Amino acid sequence: MAGKQSRIVRVTIAEDGIVRYNPDVEKERMVAVYDLVEENHFDPVGDFTGPYTLHLALRDNRLVLDIRSETDQALLEFALPLTPFRKLIKDYFTVCDSYYDAIKTASPSRIEAIDMGRRALHDEGSVRLRERLAAKIEIDFDTARRLFTLLCVLQIRG
Repeated sequence: MAGKQSRIVRVTIAEDGIVRYNPDVEKERMVAVYDLVEENHFDPVGDFTGPYTLHLALRDNRLVLDIRSETDQALLEFALPLTPFRKLIKDYFTVCDSYYDAIKTASPSRIEAIDMGRRALHDEGSVRLRERLAAKIEIDFDTARRLFTLLCVLQIRG
């Protein structure tokens, strides 16, 4: 029973300032939200009972995680400083741009090499996010990967 309770059942993302013109970004966001809701381990530290809804937003250079019950009762809100992620996210975006450019004209081996670099940076961000959240929320690696994707989406501003 604990496994069914230690999970996110709904995710919302603050929409203010998010750019929607890039179909690749929109697809990544939709897939990350879908995958996150379908399969995750999310267990806030404390006397909380899930399942949970999660609202993500950026505020004052911080990722705000607003954790609520399935019935939308406020449980826990905290802000995670983004400074430790800035360079990593910038590098990740640079490699992603290279990847999207490469898939138009580059050889399959070049595309694969760039994709390996992109995945490595994504994994690094996921590990860092998991470590930074550990005092507040226990999450597994796949949940951290999907949350890191959503963190990156929130970084894209108009």
